[in-house]
Amino acid sequence: MTFNWCDLDDKAVTTARLLALDAVEKAGHGHPGTAMALAPLAHLLFNKVMRHDPADPSWLGRDRLILSCGHASMLLYAQLFLNGYGLTLDDLKEFRTLDSLTPGHPEFGHTKGVEMTTGPLGQGLATAVGVAIANRYSHGLLQPELSQSQGLFSSYTYVIASDGDLQEGITSEASSLAGHLKLDQLIVFWDDNQISIDGDTNRAFTEDVKLRYQSYGWNVFKVETAPSGSLDPQEIYKVIEKAKAQSGPCLIQLQSEIAWPAPNAKGTAASHGAPLGEAEAKATRELLGQKPEETFQVSPEVLDYTRESLARGKTFNAEWNEYFENWKNANPEREALLSRLLKKELPADLAKSLPQYELASEVSTRKASGQALNALAEILPELIGGSADLSESNQVALKNSKSMQAKGSSVLDGDIYGRYLNFGIREHAMGAIINGIALHGLLRPFGATFLIFSDYQKPSVRLAALMGLPSIYVYSHDSIGLGEDGPTHQPIEQLWSLRAIPNFAVIRPADANETAAAWLEILKQQKPAALILSRQNLLTVTSPEIALANLSKGGYILSEGTGTPQAILLATGSEVALAIKAQAELAKENISTRVVSLPCLEWFDAQPEQYRESVLSGDITNRVAIEAGSGIGWHKYVGSKGFVFELNDFGLSAKPAEIYSRFNMTVEKIVEKVKAGL
Repeated sequence: MTFNWCDLDDKAVTTARLLALDAVEKAGHGHPGTAMALAPLAHLLFNKVMRHDPADPSWLGRDRLILSCGHASMLLYAQLFLNGYGLTLDDLKEFRTLDSLTPGHPEFGHTKGVEMTTGPLGQGLATAVGVAIANRYSHGLLQPELSQSQGLFSSYTYVIASDGDLQEGITSEASSLAGHLKLDQLIVFWDDNQISIDGDTNRAFTEDVKLRYQSYGWNVFKVETAPSGSLDPQEIYKVIEKAKAQSGPCLIQLQSEIAWPAPNAKGTAASHGAPLGEAEAKATRELLGQKPEETFQVSPEVLDYTRESLARGKTFNAEWNEYFENWKNANPEREALLSRLLKKELPADLAKSLPQYELASEVSTRKASGQALNALAEILPELIGGSADLSESNQVALKNSKSMQAKGSSVLDGDIYGRYLNFGIREHAMGAIINGIALHGLLRPFGATFLIFSDYQKPSVRLAALMGLPSIYVYSHDSIGLGEDGPTHQPIEQLWSLRAIPNFAVIRPADANETAAAWLEILKQQKPAALILSRQNLLTVTSPEIALANLSKGGYILSEGTGTPQAILLATGSEVALAIKAQAELAKENISTRVVSLPCLEWFDAQPEQYRESVLSGDITNRVAIEAGSGIGWHKYVGSKGFVFELNDFGLSAKPAEIYSRFNMTVEKIVEKVKAGL
């Protein structure tokens, strides 16, 4: 697109500023300052820079804009309304009200044109790094012989970030990796307004951000503010064009004045997160040449002008599709792959590719997971991911794949289009990056670390669940069973803290066969999930057939004693084998028990009541739950008369068997408790 700025552009910017002001004023709360100040940038992007189609918000060839400072949501909503994404003026008037399409922070899947849910500062920028990685890998998968700027994936990812975003540690982690990989087609606008809720950012944020980002390997530019104090669209456009000519990611520094041009509120911390007030709102409208008493003013000529985005979008889409049709005809095999990925389909008979394990064999579930993952990766090129510097410990290294590196990297197994991601010790950013890869729309990303370090990435995990993304979080070293590394590395409360996240499946398989089946089910479900894996070898207690038939139910009867059961043993992960052994000991005393494997409580809870009753049998009150962690949620399953083997301490540094014994999590103690409950 070319830069042509006219009087209608100025009027559209004024309209956007005042829509932000009025929406916050009407709601009685919100963040007007940034939305007002950055209106020229947002208008420029939507009307002069980005390749997008308001009539087709999920078009694969689009440029994406991620508002990392999600509190400035009216900046985005105003453009979605003006450009024809489906928001109405009434929607803007219902800002921050129940069930409106304009919630306080942008929500993915709720409002058309919102690329991701933002609000927790830093998440947007970090997630955008994942989008750029997905764009690069997708290009390498389908058009490696071409420059990316020439192909199907020539789109850009734009980010609007605040001072607060750049203070968050997650952006440092993600930006460091983005610079290392020299990610192209990623442009971040830093709104350097030097205002946060507490006032001047000099109170806490005085580093040289330009030098920091240059040290990461980014191209850094600065846009000078216009004499009026407003952002200068022409200068921004010139810098964007310079940025596009560079190799690697770009940071563009904008020095806006928050709440410009409000006569008294501009440049103040008060304008960051509160309405300007009726008097100031009137004064601002008058200053901008509008009727001071009238709110939500949108002239027909402005709306007609900004809605020209619909015609441009149709042209962009048609041009891309013409290119796509030519490519498709010349590349039928690649097109078949792309078609499958767009439809979110899996190849038929995928289960046949999974490894199988004999009963009574001993294999750690982290090892079984790695074997299943590698088997699936041979068939599914869309599987992409890596580990936070724990590849061998997590067993997620993709044996026949290259590591994604910058072009010309000296890393021996590196390739610009590699599918294995060396995240480095950046757990939080890893979580956001795999969310970005999932948001891109074609790939199935995974990221691995120890379960104890899930705490480092919880905000990213929560956002994956909130957006319903098919992100796969792999957590090994799941319990006191990891042994000598001790309390700092032995997770206790982490399982239930993850289970507390809505719309998130936590799978702790009992053995190698359940692990293989878990990978398949996670891929089928297309929802966020965590796979919880053991460091130590576990006894194989299921057959491949039983695991594949039952894993998707979340819980099932693994072993039924002779006659009517007198007790039910419920367990997950490494403790299922303990339950099986306890069942055998009790059988010697003619005490019949049922062993229930519950690898995923979320999937089990989603089953019909009749099925759940068939497994847990409400008339059997003697129930014992066994899990090497906090027992905070198990009473829902064992009832008021049941017993939970749990840990209320941080573990020990010793051999696994010694730790299990110290915490009374043994076959002997399970037998005692069952007998006591008879």
